Amino acid sequence: MPKTSPNRQLPNAELQAGSERYCHRFGRPFDSRLDYQRIVSCRHTSRRIAAAYEAAPVLDRTAVPAYRRFREETWWQLDFLTRPRARGGLGFTVVISPLDPYRNVRELLAELADRRLRIWASAGCGNPHPWLSEHDNDAFRAVHDGFGHGATGRGFDPDGEEAAWWKHAALYSPLARRALLTETRGQTCALFEGPQVGFAPQKAVLLDPRFADRRTLHLDAGCDGRCVKWAA
Repeated sequence: MPKTSPNRQLPNAELQAGSERYCHRFGRPFDSRLDYQRIVSCRHTSRRIAAAYEAAPVLDRTAVPAYRRFREETWWQLDFLTRPRARGGLGFTVVISPLDPYRNVRELLAELADRRLRIWASAGCGNPHPWLSEHDNDAFRAVHDGFGHGATGRGFDPDGEEAAWWKHAALYSPLARRALLTETRGQTCALFEGPQVGFAPQKAVLLDPRFADRRTLHLDAGCDGRCVKWAA
C-alpha cells in the first residue's frame, strides 16, 4: 500500500522524535529499526483477541494495579505532549470535540502539523469505562492519537490500529502495558472482529500477556497461516 493512501502517511516528525525522547527519559527500550509503515493486522490473531475480550468480565479487580499505573503514566505523557517547548515539552494544544474529528490519519496529521490535536470527547458517549474517569479517557485518547497514530502515520483501520498499539506500547512500563493491551489491541480487535456492531463495551481487565508477544506482529503480507500458536 502506498504511503500516500488515506490510512498510511509519513509520520509527524516531532511526535516521532518526541516518543523516542520520552522512552530514553524513562530508560525504556525503543526499537528504531522497526518500520511501522509495514505492520499489518492478522485476522486469525485478531479473532482470538476479540473472543478473549468478549468473554472477559467488565471489571476484574486484579487489573486495578495495572490500570492505576496506566492512568498515572498516561497523564505523564499528556503533560509531555502539551507542555511548552521552552519547558521541555512538545507544545501541542489538545482540544476536546463533541464529534469524531478525523475521517482518516491524513486529516489528523494536517492538524498536528499546526501543533493542534482534537479528540472525541468521552463525555456522553454512552460507553463509559468501568474504572477510568472521562478525563482519564480523554487524556488517553490524546496521547494515543499523538504517540500512536501521529508518530507512525498510520490510520484507524485494523492495520493502523495494530501499528499504533505497538508504537504506543513503547512509552509505557511493563505493568501499565498490560492495561494498554486491553485498551488498544483488545478493544480494536473486538470492534473489527467481534459480533457486535460498533464499539464493544469498555472493560478493565487483563488479557493474556501472550497477545502482546512481538511474534504476533506481522509485516506487509500478513501471517499466511504462520501465527504464533500456544496451548490453551
